[in-house]
Amino acid sequence: MTSLFARLDQFEFHHVLAATPGLALVCFTGPACGACRQLKAMFARHAQLFTDIRLFEVDAERDLALTREFDVFHLPALFLYRDGHFHCELHAEMHPTGLRAAIEAALSVPPQEAP
Repeated sequence: MTSLFARLDQFEFHHVLAATPGLALVCFTGPACGACRQLKAMFARHAQLFTDIRLFEVDAERDLALTREFDVFHLPALFLYRDGHFHCELHAEMHPTGLRAAIEAALSVPPQEAP
C-alpha cells in the first residue's frame, strides 16, 4: 500500500512546500511514536475526507534541523500551509471531525509568522 504522506527532508522541505498550491499539512513523526502511527492510520481510514489537503511527513529524528527550526517537542506535530506559505501550527483532536474543525478554524484567522 502506498503512503498518503509524501516524505520531506531538510533539503527539499521549503522548496517543495513553497511550490505546493492549496492546503498542505506537514506532520512531524517518529518511527517509535505510537500516536504518529495512529494519526497515519486515521488518515488512511478517512482519506476521502482529506482529498483537498496534500499530506507531508518529516521524520523528526532523522531531520533534526527541521525539528529544531519548528521547535517540535512532541510527536506528532502538525503544521498547516496554504498556497505555499506557512499558516500555523495545528493543535487538533486526532479524529477526522476534530482535525477538520481545527483546520477550518485555523484558516478563518490570519496566518502566523513562520518559525
